[in-house]
Amino acid sequence: MAYSVCRGITRSNATNFYYAFLVLPKRKRESLCAVYAFMRRCDDIADDPALSAEERRYKLDAWLDALHRAQQGEPSDDPILLALTDTQRRYTIAAGLLDELARGTAMDVDGEAASSENPVPAGVAIPGLTIQYQTFEDLKVYCYRVASVVGLVCIHIFGYRDPAAEALAEQCGLAFQLTNIIRDVKEDAAMGRVYLPQEDLAKFELSAADLLSTPDAARFRPLLAMEADRAREYYQAGEQLSSYISEDSQPALWVLVNIYRKLLEKIAERQYDVFSGKISLTVSEKLKILAKGFLQRLT
Repeated sequence: MAYSVCRGITRSNATNFYYAFLVLPKRKRESLCAVYAFMRRCDDIADDPALSAEERRYKLDAWLDALHRAQQGEPSDDPILLALTDTQRRYTIAAGLLDELARGTAMDVDGEAASSENPVPAGVAIPGLTIQYQTFEDLKVYCYRVASVVGLVCIHIFGYRDPAAEALAEQCGLAFQLTNIIRDVKEDAAMGRVYLPQEDLAKFELSAADLLSTPDAARFRPLLAMEADRAREYYQAGEQLSSYISEDSQPALWVLVNIYRKLLEKIAERQYDVFSGKISLTVSEKLKILAKGFLQRLT
């Protein structure tokens, strides 16, 4: 029952992930749905517009505390925590990784950007903005927590033996997150969040304030193209990672990487105009990739 609830959450909210999960054996598919449902709860709390930042932080802390108590064996009636703690035991997932996921979403709530040397406030003196990152290295700290850590959790469920898989999983997660950042630039700015580093904006004579009015897609195109090139480099890690994980999980990784990479290329085909409307893959495009994944599983 607990896993079925997580499966429903994943199917309703994470179409990209859910398509990839379909190629997995049932137990692994269920476990990844449990991980996603946990992340979804963290995101929903962090993004709840009805709550103040203080209230959201309180709820995130309470959610993480509930996880810790469930991990220690205390009874819980929350289906997400029941499924997640079972998954954690089954695949020996370090508790610290799940904590990092929650800390990543908390960075959005707190308006903090982790500097490569010291945590620094990300708030900037621009009305309407609460989060911005100074450098790409600063941004990578956030991406590690909200995406690379997901990659590390996933390979525990996929199955791997060579520690070299861990660095590749981190890079793969970074590729996915950069793709999301490029796609969601307009939406994030409307929430007061600018994930494009200040140094990158300045390189193209842009500022975070340029995102708050009616952005000129042509002016942002070179910057977004540069970020896309960074993502493409990290996508190569996904191809390398495949040989390090269990054979029954390789098709799922292939589907996930190719769905996100196809999304990035679709953005590029639209000349990086992510301001006119949200760009996503059609069901037909995803099904074509999924079908190839199923063929890999059968061969």
